[in-house]
Amino acid sequence: MRIDDPMPELPILILLPSMEPPDSTAIERGPDGDPMVLGLSLIQRAVLAAQRAAYRRTLLLADGVAGAAGMLSSSAPLILAPAAILAEADWLERMASIRVEPAAWAAIPGRIVMLPAASAPAAANALAEDGGVQDLAAAESRLARLFGPPAPIPAGIDPMVVETPADVRAAERRLMRSLVKDTDGFMARHVERPISLAISRRLARTAITPNQMSLISIAVGICGGPFFLSSRPLMQTIGALLFLAHSILDGCDGELARLKFQQSRWGGILDFWGDNVVHTVIFGCMGVGWSLAAGSLWPLALGAGAVLGTLGSAGFVYWRVMRRKDDGGALFTSVSASPGGPLTRLLDSASRRDFIYLVILLALFGRSNWFLVLAGIGAPVYFLLVLLAARTRNPADRLKESDPGLARSANPPAPEQE
Repeated sequence: MRIDDPMPELPILILLPSMEPPDSTAIERGPDGDPMVLGLSLIQRAVLAAQRAAYRRTLLLADGVAGAAGMLSSSAPLILAPAAILAEADWLERMASIRVEPAAWAAIPGRIVMLPAASAPAAANALAEDGGVQDLAAAESRLARLFGPPAPIPAGIDPMVVETPADVRAAERRLMRSLVKDTDGFMARHVERPISLAISRRLARTAITPNQMSLISIAVGICGGPFFLSSRPLMQTIGALLFLAHSILDGCDGELARLKFQQSRWGGILDFWGDNVVHTVIFGCMGVGWSLAAGSLWPLALGAGAVLGTLGSAGFVYWRVMRRKDDGGALFTSVSASPGGPLTRLLDSASRRDFIYLVILLALFGRSNWFLVLAGIGAPVYFLLVLLAARTRNPADRLKESDPGLARSANPPAPEQE
């Protein structure tokens, strides 16, 4: 067995009944009796995760495999799992990239079975004989008699079966951990993300949508702006804390979207422009507040520099990177269409919002206007660097444009994993 490029045939996910342990009655269940995990039943998660992983379809065989041989005998690879599986798009995608030798099979006993397209018809007939099999354990036993011992599935694929209340809690923790982004800044990872995850964990069971959370976070951030019109430390501190609250709540919309499979292009656009509107309001109010306190117009120039630099960078990144992006992934991941270069990595790091903690520190002393000096100069410079990064492409990108075949040879596929 090996891992390679995605197989040409889209897999079919088959869910089989699973035995319920005695303490499973304590598990929260949906209207159809299926266990619930963070607002979705396991069956719903399986269907949505398989769709996200580009599977051909998902079948729930409530009465086992009896009578389903014709349905399963197809030219597609089959992935068999208990109905209590915690389906996640990432490991389902990796499963779709596994190559199993013809007339063979692979398995993680008790959790997942994979049949290549070549052996699917024979396997389906064997599983349906003598009244069929009712669960995954019986299917594994019959497949072992037909094909011999299964090949192991790589350790990186680790599906979880949810059968007890303890399993539900473990599944929730696992899903919440998967929401942490590698791109989070230091303070976002250690301060904001734990808070937003705790909020999202509770909101997942409600009808609140990711877009509603985006609007709430935007409203909270905008409400913080007028507090910077004052020179009083208390007022500025309230504004800075509302700015931080916006940043925390802004993490909830994406977390809810990933938890409930509600990602959308419109949601990504709302999130991106909402953040920049909040930054614009904050910087603009800082400039006006400082101008009023100083009795002079020159602080407005710093405010204008911060606002125009922010909007310029946002507008260019949207036009250059995000406008035509429609690959089903995150809408905004980098300021450049060719990430990976030193300048792009620097700009991506600078776009993190750890600077909010400096705003809070300065606001405690009524000196948030000092931050405006950094923003008024730094935002236009950042915009110019974004323009420069757009003109600086990675060697691999230039190679791909000049000779696509050579680019592929310069980036060979991942080595086989036995």
